Amino acid sequence: MLDFLKRRIVKSEKGAMDKILVTLLLVVIAVGLVVGINTWIQGQKNTLQNTADSAITNATADVG
Repeated sequence: MLDFLKRRIVKSEKGAMDKILVTLLLVVIAVGLVVGINTWIQGQKNTLQNTADSAITNATADVG
C-alpha cells in the first residue's frame, strides 16, 4: 500500500513538472512573439514616416 502511494506521488510530480516546463516554454514563445511583432511594427512605422516625409518634401518643392 505504501509503495502504491509513493508511485502515485512520483507520477503526479512528473506530470506536474512536465506541465510547468510546457507552460514556461509557451511563456518564452509568447514573449518572443511580442518582442518580434513590436520590432516589426516599429520598422514599419519608420518606413511609413520616411515615405511620408519624402512625399511631403516633393509636394512642397513642386509647389514652391
